[in-house]
Amino acid sequence: MKKPELMSPIRDWSSLEACKDYADAVYFGVDSLTMRASSGITLKELPKFVSKTHLYGLRAYLTLNSVVYNQDIAKAINIVKKAKEAKVDALIVWDPAVIEIAKKEKVPFFISTQANVSNYKSAEFYKKQGAKRVVLAREMTLKQIKEVKKKTNIEIETFVHGAMCMAISGRCILSAYLFGKSANCGFCAQPCRKEWFLSDEDGNKISVGKKYFMSAKDICMIEFIPQLIKAGIDSFKIEGRKRDAKYIEVTSRCYREAIDAYYDKTFSDQKVKKWKKELSSVYNRGFSTGFYFGTPGPEGISYNKADNISSTEKILAGYVVHYYPKAKAGSVRLDHMSIKIGDKIIVEGKYTFIEQEIESIEIENKSVKMGGKGTEVAVIFNSPVRKGDKVFLIRERKI
Repeated sequence: MKKPELMSPIRDWSSLEACKDYADAVYFGVDSLTMRASSGITLKELPKFVSKTHLYGLRAYLTLNSVVYNQDIAKAINIVKKAKEAKVDALIVWDPAVIEIAKKEKVPFFISTQANVSNYKSAEFYKKQGAKRVVLAREMTLKQIKEVKKKTNIEIETFVHGAMCMAISGRCILSAYLFGKSANCGFCAQPCRKEWFLSDEDGNKISVGKKYFMSAKDICMIEFIPQLIKAGIDSFKIEGRKRDAKYIEVTSRCYREAIDAYYDKTFSDQKVKKWKKELSSVYNRGFSTGFYFGTPGPEGISYNKADNISSTEKILAGYVVHYYPKAKAGSVRLDHMSIKIGDKIIVEGKYTFIEQEIESIEIENKSVKMGGKGTEVAVIFNSPVRKGDKVFLIRERKI
């Protein structure tokens, strides 16, 4: 049985550094016509980014999956042409206009989950249009997914981890209606994550006992990786193109380990417990299995808290002011927090992502156990860092 592809999300360049050792492919947008408008990769940077992705042995998939209006057609044509020049491995699209542009330019394309492909006939239709793969609707059950795979000859991709939307395939109009920011153009204001109340026609508020009754928990299928592999799913996708590099590193690593463990015949309940603990340490709203085993009930909603409940948090400590390659050391200006030997840190910049424990600290060439806020300290780094990189402390979150 062919091993499924693991696809990781990309917010910016540091995301690539975070997942390069675990993912088989990455998906990302540029600075327009994508469902996550705050992409850290520009169209101008596209050739360089794709080249680096390929250098790491990963496939590069460009999302071009927002609603496309008349005034956007020329922009879409330009992006597809630039993607072709950059040797992007595939586009992730759904608008018929963009499909036609991709076909004309002979750029491979996948059908985005925005198309809401929910049956094998739809999958067959898109295959006839030239699609290499369909990203199935998140509202499909595992049984339905198996049926699509059995009755079609096209690659299928599903989300295995990350945020769930309360709207079908993410096609929400609430954000545009309430805030003038279209979720379908990449500008979701996430009204479903806010506190709501019910009222009757006379304006009387009705108590429902819960606060965030539209805020879905995140999907987490790591426990069921064996079942997903047996279902014949070709690509496992991690949601999170707006998440930081730490989230991308942890989710990519855990799912890589889970997939490999299945093929090594070492997949176990003990490992699942460890992976879930690690996944809980980064951004999450609580976990559920989404629609894989049927329509989720109250257990799929995060009623009492709409935001992050991760067990750890990143706290900005300071900035790298200089790096000495021969000594593998850097000077860090501690503008915000003190650090001490044994602390776990993350260094993150546009092109940097490293995570390590502090093993030594020097101030003015003297070894110390701690560097106080407002001081400049020398630290040995496991990998090169750059001037301006941010240094974060990783600490247990206080509940």
